[in-house]
Amino acid sequence: MPHSSLTSIAPVFSTSNVERWLKHYRALGFSVDAFDEGYGFASRDAIELHVSYNAEHDPARTAGCAYVAVDDADDLAREWGAVQGGRSIAPVGTDYGTREGAHIDPDGNLIRFGSRRS
Repeated sequence: MPHSSLTSIAPVFSTSNVERWLKHYRALGFSVDAFDEGYGFASRDAIELHVSYNAEHDPARTAGCAYVAVDDADDLAREWGAVQGGRSIAPVGTDYGTREGAHIDPDGNLIRFGSRRS
């Protein structure tokens, strides 16, 4: 049976403030754009994230998560660690041959990232 090729993915994160979310992701090095006051986009290299306003956003219940493969997890951690707001977690070596870190945005959305160890 033939199948359709998957060409991209764009996780949709939740926020209580789209403007603040876009400002934070711009500081993380993404190009950002608002569709309207309730929806926005962030893109960087081949990665695209979407955000949707949720008046009842609760980081413990409605935050999202995405994993991003990167060239150098340590470089990205240094870059994102210098950004105010949110919280960055330094990369560590894993048993399966990667270095992985994370960034939690002001709404509690989690971006885990990792690179292969050389």
